Amino acid sequence: MTQDFSRADFSRVGQIGLGYMGAAMAKRLIECGRTPIGYDIDAAKMAAQAEAGVTCVEAPAAVAREVDAVIVCVTSTACVERAVFGPGGVAEAGAAGKVLIDISTTEAEATRDMAARLAKETGMAWIDAPVSGGPPAAEQGRLAMMAGGDAAVFEAVKPLLDDLTVKATLMGPVGAGQVTKMINQVLCLTLFPILAEALKLGENAGVEVARIPEALGDGYAGSNLLQAMFPRMVARQYEPPAAFARQVLKDLDMVYELAKKTATPTPMTDQARALYRLLVARGHGAGDPITLLKLYDEEPV
Repeated sequence: MTQDFSRADFSRVGQIGLGYMGAAMAKRLIECGRTPIGYDIDAAKMAAQAEAGVTCVEAPAAVAREVDAVIVCVTSTACVERAVFGPGGVAEAGAAGKVLIDISTTEAEATRDMAARLAKETGMAWIDAPVSGGPPAAEQGRLAMMAGGDAAVFEAVKPLLDDLTVKATLMGPVGAGQVTKMINQVLCLTLFPILAEALKLGENAGVEVARIPEALGDGYAGSNLLQAMFPRMVARQYEPPAAFARQVLKDLDMVYELAKKTATPTPMTDQARALYRLLVARGHGAGDPITLLKLYDEEPV
């Protein structure tokens, strides 16, 4: 079905989920001259964002009634489904000419099913658009976005996406964005244990580890994570968390399921997954992903 966005108004943008990422995005949208209409299940987060300039309403359906584009930024596939199809969900106010932009990291197959259901029941389009970069990049409009959906829908909302990203790339039909995010997670999340091992090896061998990013950054070992995370790891600067270890484990579990469905061997990712499962089991699920270093700092038995 061809969507007509000629009358769409994206100056007002719906936001479902006002946590770290949602709040950072709302701040950026306000700076870009857009008006966020928001909802979160946590009343305290809504109150904080109301003070920051977000117009907060009582339910996802109320968000969808007010806008032509609804951004969903929640923690799991189940949370997306509840926000869209649960009582008071987006689907109650969905219509042709509106688009849901899901930046959550969710299961690709479930994303395809939800997009098809929303289109069938309401005519509303769906773009899956997970991101990389975290809240600081969101505030600066420097997220990397990997999207899936109809090309015409993507082009219609691209000016909005450009406010939030340094690059938004359409990777294919609905679900392709989530698959690409899983590839991103393989590349990023397996690097945290490697950074931790490198740091401990340097410390134990007497190297001035704080200079590792300077010494290696221009070579093949250089990476964004080396520059951004290694200094924090050297200082054991775990607060405030940029994300949560439990979210890393959730994403690595999704990589595992996708690998199983596609018969793809992922031994390195499986090792990182096991380490994060151990970290969460030891009570660090609400810690920053770099708290993985605590496993390496423990005294040997």
